[in-house]
Amino acid sequence: MVKAKKNKQNTPEDKLNYGHLHRLYGHKRLLKILLLVPFLLSLLMVVFLVSAYLHYDNIYSDRIYPGVTIDSLPFGGKTREDVIRHFEAKSAVFTDASIIMSYEDKTATISAVELEASYDGRLSADQAFSLGRSGNFLSDLYQKWQAASLGTNLDSVFRFNPQILEENLDYFASLVNRPAQDATFKFEEGKVLLFTPSKSGLALNRDKTTSMILAYFEEIDRGSSPPVAYRLKLPVEKLEPAVTTENSNDFGIKELVGVGTSRFTGSIPGRVHNVELAASRFNGRLIAPDEIFSFNEALGDVSAATGFQAAYIIKDGRTVLGDGGGVCQVSTTLFRAALAAGLPIEERHAHSYRVSYYEQDSGPGIDATVFAPSVDLKFKNDTGNYLLIQAKTDKANYGLTFELYGTADGRVAEVGKPIILSQAAPPDDLYIDDPTLNNGVVKQVDWKAWGAKTSFTYRVTRNNETLIEKTFFSSFQPWQAVFMRGTKV
Repeated sequence: MVKAKKNKQNTPEDKLNYGHLHRLYGHKRLLKILLLVPFLLSLLMVVFLVSAYLHYDNIYSDRIYPGVTIDSLPFGGKTREDVIRHFEAKSAVFTDASIIMSYEDKTATISAVELEASYDGRLSADQAFSLGRSGNFLSDLYQKWQAASLGTNLDSVFRFNPQILEENLDYFASLVNRPAQDATFKFEEGKVLLFTPSKSGLALNRDKTTSMILAYFEEIDRGSSPPVAYRLKLPVEKLEPAVTTENSNDFGIKELVGVGTSRFTGSIPGRVHNVELAASRFNGRLIAPDEIFSFNEALGDVSAATGFQAAYIIKDGRTVLGDGGGVCQVSTTLFRAALAAGLPIEERHAHSYRVSYYEQDSGPGIDATVFAPSVDLKFKNDTGNYLLIQAKTDKANYGLTFELYGTADGRVAEVGKPIILSQAAPPDDLYIDDPTLNNGVVKQVDWKAWGAKTSFTYRVTRNNETLIEKTFFSSFQPWQAVFMRGTKV
């Protein structure tokens, strides 16, 4: 016989456990809900932001993002074409601009149009448009945020054609540039056989020139300079030689202290030859301190045997052919160099009559005749240092130059302009019968010249002290034209 089971009765303790489980389950559901809400909100926010971002990108798909400026001008929302047009208009200011480059008497002009000076609007447009479009999401996001919130400024791009500028600078440099010249000095057997004074060189500073041109264009852009011709004094720098005249020798030959020049246009070939030969006898001569230099002694014998040719000379009151015609051109030029150097003139003689050669680049009277042994040109070297004579004959242009080198001691020479005190007309032409010439042939053998009495002053000072004060006088006889008239039958 099976016994029937009895139903178990819930105790108060069992009832308490069931309520606890029910509350625990409710709490978990609430927790899940609480956790799900932020997630859903975040998801909604992300969807919103992504939607807004895409919408923002879509609005500015072909425009520059907000906050982007160029030269502090806002271009947000503008297209590439807007930027290009802006800088095309801005570049128009250079249309009338030009630059006149100059150095001393040399000039060259170039316009801004030739240099292709303008703003690169296309490049600025590309730079502005590329902000926020690199393809890197985070980088682009940051650039867009930075531009919108803080602003992003770009500098405009100015351009010109550097090749055209270089070509113009090449041309100007060819006019200005010269290399520095080292001194040469070769002394043998009491004479300077080879001498070249040092010379400073010049070089155009191309970088500085380019900077000055760009600065001018910037001034035009700012409106501080009108777009007109800009006169640019080119920066030319001095180049020093490695070997100067001073450190090339032990004689104190440092610098040029005096120059004398003369011209002999119209001279016959024999006279030109004699001028060059006589001048060469003086080239390279050193004059010792306190030495009284004698022209005749330095020149030596003048004859056909020593290489001189026949040319016109003054002899016995007539102009005749004789050996050494033209030597007085050399003495006159050296006399002028000694005056320019401020040296004491110990002996000087004027010509008997006015010689046209000596008045081609000077007034009458600044001349010196010589005729060995009695008529000489002498001057003293009182500079305290050696003097070096350099002679240069330019046969192509009929010019003669004497240069005296030494050490300048501060003296200043002043040669006054010649004054004609009085004049006398030349006598009537003289015709002399010549049985050696055919009948009817007339040959001029002497040329008329006005007589004159002239003077010029010579003053040498140093530190407000007068060292020399002298007046040179010349008395030129009137000279008669002489013609030989043929009588031979």
